[in-house]
Amino acid sequence: MKESPVIEIEDLHYIYPSGVHALRGVSLTIYENEIHAIIGQNGSGKTTLAKHLNGLLKPTRGRVLVLSKDTKKLSVPELSKYVGYVFQNPNHQLFNTTVEKELAFGPQNLSLSPGEVKERVMDAAKFFDLIELLRENPLNMSYPMKKIIAIASIYAMKPPIFVLDEPTTGLDSYWKLKVLEMVKKMNHEGYTVIIISHDMWLVTECAERITVLWNGEILKTDEPTEIFREREILEKTKLRPPQIALLARRFGRDDILTVKEMEDYILSRVSYNLLQP
Repeated sequence: MKESPVIEIEDLHYIYPSGVHALRGVSLTIYENEIHAIIGQNGSGKTTLAKHLNGLLKPTRGRVLVLSKDTKKLSVPELSKYVGYVFQNPNHQLFNTTVEKELAFGPQNLSLSPGEVKERVMDAAKFFDLIELLRENPLNMSYPMKKIIAIASIYAMKPPIFVLDEPTTGLDSYWKLKVLEMVKKMNHEGYTVIIISHDMWLVTECAERITVLWNGEILKTDEPTEIFREREILEKTKLRPPQIALLARRFGRDDILTVKEMEDYILSRVSYNLLQP
């Protein structure tokens, strides 16, 4: 387990002006360079929790510390230096007339020099394979490409923590794999990545720990294998393991969650059988 906390949530409650008590005593620690998934059905409090991480919402009670800084005492622009939030719908995030301007917008608001802004833009363009698209209008691009550009625009600001809200929603298998590849690549570079998702395939393929929310409360935080062994939690939250995990259970295995794990299991069984007299 990583030992350096980057986000510490302590007894967090949030009540909307309408009176809805969306979060009820949530406590959670997220560590440096961790990929952490937050899952749960609609209305469980996932997005409400995520919006507390960059100051879009402030606690009704309790507190949220980002790199030991109390979010109640910092503005959203100040927190954006530390936590980059990528919205579920890229159309709510993109607004510039070229990809280059989109990538430059965040760094410019960090008061960087023109040279530093240009360097950030090129770094993001290379990382996300957008060099050939810098002069194109992102608003005219496909929905999946808009998703990639939205993530790239936050990457250009180089916050140590990323929050990705439903990054694979509306994407086919090709683009889901691209998002997975980018999440792993960002994590490999040292970034902490927090994923809010209904996509159990994505979650099990990359998350080191999972937090399950239900009715504004945390039911459990643990490694993916332990989470998906909790039949009671899965039934209560109506969450389904990825299809490969359901297949693995037919072989009596409840510790297989990914295609690679299933592949390794099958190959081990084949090798074992070949070695038998």
